[in-house]
Amino acid sequence: MYKIICLIIMILVTYIPRALPLVFMKKPIKNRFINSFLYYVPYAVIACLTFPSILFFSSNIYIALIGTSCALLLSFFSKKLYITAFVSV
Repeated sequence: MYKIICLIIMILVTYIPRALPLVFMKKPIKNRFINSFLYYVPYAVIACLTFPSILFFSSNIYIALIGTSCALLLSFFSKKLYITAFVSV
């Protein structure tokens, strides 16, 4: 019974923050600052989640930095994802 109560609480905790904006925000957001902020949030979250893993995956930090810099350079020059992944690995 305890596990079911914990599961229900976790569902509510994760569902409420996602549902509240949909309930209260009926009109599109017209503020340029908020739009630009919301545009970059997914990229920032992905970077914050993956960057520490990239650096500490290898036992040698310099090898990880070389792979990361290769990936960043190829991404900057708009190379395809499979090329970027292959070269950085």
